[in-house]
Amino acid sequence: MLPTSKLIDRLEPPALSGMPLDMVLDTDTFNEIDDQFALTYAMLAPERLNLQAVYAAPFANHRAKIPKQGMEKSYKEILEVFARMGQKADGMVFRGSTKWMKDAGAVKSPAVKDLIERAMSRPADGPPLYVVAIGAITNIASALAIAPGIIDRIVLVWLGGHPHYWHSAQEFNLGQDLPASRLVFDCGVPLVHVPCINVAQKLRTTVSEMRQFVSGRGKIGDFLFQRFAEYEQFEAPKKVKHNNGRPVAYCKEIWDVATIAYLVDPSWCPSHLTSSPILTDQVTWSVDSRRHLVRVVDDLNRDAIFGDLFARLASADKTQSPARPKVATRTRCSTKARGR
Repeated sequence: MLPTSKLIDRLEPPALSGMPLDMVLDTDTFNEIDDQFALTYAMLAPERLNLQAVYAAPFANHRAKIPKQGMEKSYKEILEVFARMGQKADGMVFRGSTKWMKDAGAVKSPAVKDLIERAMSRPADGPPLYVVAIGAITNIASALAIAPGIIDRIVLVWLGGHPHYWHSAQEFNLGQDLPASRLVFDCGVPLVHVPCINVAQKLRTTVSEMRQFVSGRGKIGDFLFQRFAEYEQFEAPKKVKHNNGRPVAYCKEIWDVATIAYLVDPSWCPSHLTSSPILTDQVTWSVDSRRHLVRVVDDLNRDAIFGDLFARLASADKTQSPARPKVATRTRCSTKARGR
């Protein structure tokens, strides 16, 4: 455990002035469509974020039967985003875990090796490496289990689970590998926890908004719009069925963008310090005020975050028309909470 004073210092929201923040991104990129937006956002903010490496995280669902397959699909999707951005991925993208910690204990992988080496090469009293995780936390938990010394050198920003007041912690990222999830709440790593329900859930958008502000913004904009439109075709019928066959006004959460937004401008992501919760075997939260501190994001400024992302996409598109519309206010809609 870090001394409380150092832990509090590490958990201070990063100042807006100074050098870009060193960061790595751990992402299950092919699991859904929000990871692609988060990776693009990080790459579009070089004055704020120094993206040093991207790790492919495992997942298993209707898109991948086993975590190894999910990780490999995510690895290829990361390369696709780099290609659409016109950037080389050489030496930056690493395959991650092929198994869950719940099945195999700490899982060694190129991603885990790179994270340990990258973190341990930094001085313990210097600026931290921000480890942004937007999938199952297996890669990061494995690195922490193998090399606990990285706790001194990193700040983990993880989107997973639900608010600590919620009746259940169960959520896709958190629930796939419970021992890994429990480890990051127990080990004392400086952790910024971004919950899903009522927090990241606020980052909703629509096909029409995507068409207006994303489509046509270069190869990456067209790619992101394509992924969003494809997901509507998959998910909208399920929402209609859930609504007993009645019509729905479809919108989609771009959950993972919340983690990047916290680093770009923490004022968009109000947060507070609290005792690290205990993740129970029933996948609920338990509280012990004697435990070490974590920072929890409470809210998001949806309009400011999407406004910044859309503006960066427009600026990156050198061929855009000057007649493009300005960023408008949000489309109001509702949708079912994350439970992919």
